[in-house]
Amino acid sequence: MSNISVTRMSSKGQIVIPSDMRKGFKKGEDFIVIRSGNKFILRSVKGFGENIAEDIRFAERTEEVLKRYEKGKFKKMSKKEFLEELGTW
Repeated sequence: MSNISVTRMSSKGQIVIPSDMRKGFKKGEDFIVIRSGNKFILRSVKGFGENIAEDIRFAERTEEVLKRYEKGKFKKMSKKEFLEELGTW
């Protein structure tokens, strides 16, 4: 299952990865940063080359959802309903 979180870039260009998303990664671990337009994909070097096309598609879908959310095109649902719908993705 995917996690989504919001973070902010500092004046020095640094972006903090939320602590709950850092689980499984070690201090000093290297990452590849891929930019496509206004989308960024952060990928561990040890997993680089695996499913890059899938990562890009996920980033595109996330951007589409954010645009719909910003336009108010979303629906309210319970956690159970959300998880059931997420399972259909």
